[in-house]
Amino acid sequence: MKNEKNSIKNQILKLKKLLKMHNYHYYILDDPIISDYEYDQLFKKLQFLECSYPEFLTMDSPTQKIGMYIDTTCKKIKHVMKMLSLDHVFHETEVINFDKRLHKLLNDLHDITYVCEPKIDGLAINLIYQNGVLKYAATRGNGITGEDVTENVKTIHNVPHILQGQGNEIPKFVEIRGEIYMSKNDFHILNNNFFRSLKNKTFMNPRNAAAGSLRQSNPKITAERNLDIFCYAIGQIDGYLSFNSQNEILDNLSKWGLKVNKEIKIVHGIYNCLDYYHNMLYKRSKLPYEIDGVVYKVNDFEQQKVLGFISRAPKWALAHKFPPQETITKILKIDFQVGRTGIITPVARLQPINIGGITVSNVTLHNMNEIEKKDIRINDHVIIKRSGDVIPIIVKVIKQNRLPNSKIFIFPSFCPCCGTNLEKNVNGIIIRCNNHLNCKAQIKESIKHFVSRKAMNIIGLGNEIIEQLISNNIINNIADIYYMSKEQILSLRKQGEKSSNKLIQSVKISMNTTLEKFIFALGIRGVGEITSKILVNNFGNLSKLMHISIVDLKNIKSIGPITADNIFTFFRNENNIEIIKRLISYGIRFSEQNLDNTKPLFKQIFVLTGILKTYCREEAKTKLQELGAIVTNHISKKTTFVVVGEKPGSKLEKANKLGIKILNEKEFLKKIKY
Repeated sequence: MKNEKNSIKNQILKLKKLLKMHNYHYYILDDPIISDYEYDQLFKKLQFLECSYPEFLTMDSPTQKIGMYIDTTCKKIKHVMKMLSLDHVFHETEVINFDKRLHKLLNDLHDITYVCEPKIDGLAINLIYQNGVLKYAATRGNGITGEDVTENVKTIHNVPHILQGQGNEIPKFVEIRGEIYMSKNDFHILNNNFFRSLKNKTFMNPRNAAAGSLRQSNPKITAERNLDIFCYAIGQIDGYLSFNSQNEILDNLSKWGLKVNKEIKIVHGIYNCLDYYHNMLYKRSKLPYEIDGVVYKVNDFEQQKVLGFISRAPKWALAHKFPPQETITKILKIDFQVGRTGIITPVARLQPINIGGITVSNVTLHNMNEIEKKDIRINDHVIIKRSGDVIPIIVKVIKQNRLPNSKIFIFPSFCPCCGTNLEKNVNGIIIRCNNHLNCKAQIKESIKHFVSRKAMNIIGLGNEIIEQLISNNIINNIADIYYMSKEQILSLRKQGEKSSNKLIQSVKISMNTTLEKFIFALGIRGVGEITSKILVNNFGNLSKLMHISIVDLKNIKSIGPITADNIFTFFRNENNIEIIKRLISYGIRFSEQNLDNTKPLFKQIFVLTGILKTYCREEAKTKLQELGAIVTNHISKKTTFVVVGEKPGSKLEKANKLGIKILNEKEFLKKIKY
């Protein structure tokens, strides 16, 4: 017995020493040598031993250092009350500072009562009930207007069509806010079914599965997906009911027959909020649904009124997000992808690992500079992080574990697709294949871009079909899309009569578009949605743009010299001109914009930074565009005005350095004649 206890004591001492060493590397050196997951396993083991043998628990144990380890084509519905976002933080000090700000605004030293809720990783929804009957359901959308998903939401078992209660217990009108999600189990079942029926096509995570299921055109499909909901708040409400607290709202939601999360708790003081956070972080893997953090809300409505809102979020609520999940794996080899513009991107093929329920086997390395900076080699062990719980990245190489057979990566000299000599840009970071017309990888990516939703929006022309069309020599460029026949589509794998008819119809529908979408779809290097709109605002029709001189292009505000050269070169390429002529001859039409130089802000370039009280960012942008202005995200010497709201970013400093005119909100409203 004594020997056993000595063994346990030694284990605890070793674990404490090991964890303290890892804390030093992580917090002091900013150079972790194990993943968060591995650290958590050591931490949990120590917790278990100290719990089982409390006589060996000491105050210097890492388990007693509380908080040390935690560093958005269908019908639209306008929300009566805006669906706001939440400010979010990752660090406990930010949570404590949030509490201090509230105490200062309330001028009250007493502990604030908070409602703590799990932050469900799903899709925000607004349920509209009139006289107790579900009339509409809409997604969050832009916070002002959402997508109408009423019929699909009605298939969700836990969404009542009629609220429970009688008479004055039911409001005449109420907006109920909630989160639609898919359970982990139903997600795995759905993905297994997809894998068997569609080969390798699966959803990335439960949230994507829930969003895709909710937006199905056929409600029967949604009904088969077993979606669920948690309700947590009320928007606009009209009737005899009045509430004094968030807790009263939750109680009434339950009385009305709506599902409320059982993990929600009322706590007093911010440190109890942090205890709740740690508890939910520990329970996260055991929950039947995905959460990515917790939410703290001031419970008392009178205090909420005093605290108020900023334009995009309430001051009385905060999302405390969980840290990104990390783990260690091995680089098996490094391959290359050829992008639409010919850029060669290295991709690390990994020994598959599971991070937060997602299997990760590939990581994009971006460019040669990143590989050299991180000293990434084949056969290295690396820490992988899913940034924001979505995009996997290599955080660092574990050089202490580097094997003798690790291989220094050598970038190729020839295109892996067509064999053409690769060219480096001036700083040697970007390596590109310039064989645009004959490199099948670039052709494939340009077609994918052309048919995408923000471009020509050809529904049904997905990656697999595009690859088949190219490999069978049915299409070799974007114009060929409009010349392919139904018989050719039917010859492809998994293409039947119904799907072929739908694809042909979608191609025909895409013929009626706008000039700016058409320009964007052409895939001119450096020309995104905003630049496409700028070109339309300056020239009005395609013919003028195709014959513009390089001097006139470079005189356009917000278009830099490199982009101007790209545009000029594109419209001087005979193959490009031939493709455009073929597209037009097939019947593609778009409304040619007549330039209205009578608008008060015609061609003036605005950049918005910070938070405006009168308008949200999109509303302000729309108002400026209606008055003829060009709204961009980047400041340059050509910028006319920078509009500054509360909490402006680095754009304000850059504008001051460039001597650009600054407008505060009052001056901005005067400018747009608000």
